[in-house]
Amino acid sequence: MDLRIFTEPQQGATYDTLLAVAKATEDLGFDAFFRSDHYLRMGSGDGLPGPTDAWLTLAGLARETKRIRLGTLMTAGTFRLPGVLAIQVAQVDQMSGGRVELGLGTGWFEEEHKAYGIPFPKEKFSRLEEQLEIVTGLWATELGKTFDFHGTHYDLTDSPALPKPAQKKIPVLVGGHGATRTPRLAAQYADEFNIPFASVEDSERQFGRVRAAAEEAGRDGDDLTYSNALVVCVGRDEAELARRAAAIGREADELRLNGLAGSPSEVVDKIGRYAEIGARRIYLQILDLDDLDHLELISSQVQSQLP
Repeated sequence: MDLRIFTEPQQGATYDTLLAVAKATEDLGFDAFFRSDHYLRMGSGDGLPGPTDAWLTLAGLARETKRIRLGTLMTAGTFRLPGVLAIQVAQVDQMSGGRVELGLGTGWFEEEHKAYGIPFPKEKFSRLEEQLEIVTGLWATELGKTFDFHGTHYDLTDSPALPKPAQKKIPVLVGGHGATRTPRLAAQYADEFNIPFASVEDSERQFGRVRAAAEEAGRDGDDLTYSNALVVCVGRDEAELARRAAAIGREADELRLNGLAGSPSEVVDKIGRYAEIGARRIYLQILDLDDLDHLELISSQVQSQLP
């Protein structure tokens, strides 16, 4: 089971804070540092000092880390033109020596689009499908050849399809709860399917849908990696757990129900339940980015107990 650190910087974080978390991620033996792609905080709080851009952040971290994978859950398809995104991700992959992964979704948070003047199209899913075809198609185009695409939303003619990533194939993540279109899209384009903030039971159903869609598309269902994103809150005792829960505005019992929370042994046991239904990777949503002792505890007493 891979454990990855997943951050939500729109809630309030500087690049230096994210760098400290990424370096801790690397030093403590976690597999990857991922971040959300948002420009506006959600819920209560002031969001200070303001947003950071996902791919600018990852470009910086690409030069300041050496081992961990770097990526997004999920890049918003509304924020970037697919040709530009393909260039950005390929460049960051080169800067990292081939450690980048792209999670790509539709974009959903209308308020942040209004706040920063970003168009929020009504039909987003068909755009996402074209974006996935364009981005992966540009990367896969052989050197010396050109890429063309003529769709409903995007039109590319005689693209040199450059630059190329450092990796032969950048892993692509597709995720979500949709019962029909999402599994079909994952089956067609994804190396990994991720379901965010779902129970073991709901995850098992969705993984099954994706496996079925993959097999219908002519792929082995085991060709994809299946993963979960879950909020994490671990304490050595109830007092430490309650303190960490309060720091992120949550209750310990609610976190136990809806995430990975409790003592290290409780969290290990719950991760085991996700492993039983096919999850091979967990993105640990870390909401208090100043609490690096939390990462150390998870590394030493949770990660160390996992197969």
